[in-house]
Amino acid sequence: MRRTGEEREQLKLIRRYVTPGLRYLKLGGALLAMSGRERDKFRRKLGRAAGDISHRELGVLLDRGWRECTTAAWLIAVAGRTEFRERLGELLLASQGPWAGQAYCVALASFGTSADADILSAYLDRYLLRPDLSYDQTDALGALLLLDARLQTDHAARFLAPDGLWQQWIDGPPSNERGTPDEYREFIEMLCAFADESARYCPTRKHGATSHQR
Repeated sequence: MRRTGEEREQLKLIRRYVTPGLRYLKLGGALLAMSGRERDKFRRKLGRAAGDISHRELGVLLDRGWRECTTAAWLIAVAGRTEFRERLGELLLASQGPWAGQAYCVALASFGTSADADILSAYLDRYLLRPDLSYDQTDALGALLLLDARLQTDHAARFLAPDGLWQQWIDGPPSNERGTPDEYREFIEMLCAFADESARYCPTRKHGATSHQR
């Protein structure tokens, strides 16, 4: 079957940014298991890719599946492309596909503002009411706690109050046995640190758009 020009362009983008070295599979917890040499090589390539990809091309990837969305969200985080905040928030709140939600949480945490905390809070307000769904609640809470620590705010406090939404979600049914909130914060913090390290190799990184921005 002959592909259209649009389909050919999308495949070209995927081959350039998403699938090299199975990049989309490594953008997450697998980053933390990399050796020093592998880590350096990966973050250099990730930073350069974040600088190369255009606004329009990122939009194309965000309209596709979880592999493309995950990769796009990480490239957005590395480049500090805060103009995608609303789009990432929409995708996170919709939760229409698996796997990519963690990447959205990392990007929002890396932007580092109260607007990002509001999006994460809205997600938790919606999905902690669904103990039957195990989506990205832990990553969203970790990202919100990280923002609270950096912004000196307490957005997460109401979720973690005794008998609050977090405890209700854990209790189920079904029961959602999980780690501690601090463990989720530390995990997201390590992923954001990797994005910051990669940003050193991104020539278009926006000044001031770091995970320490207020």
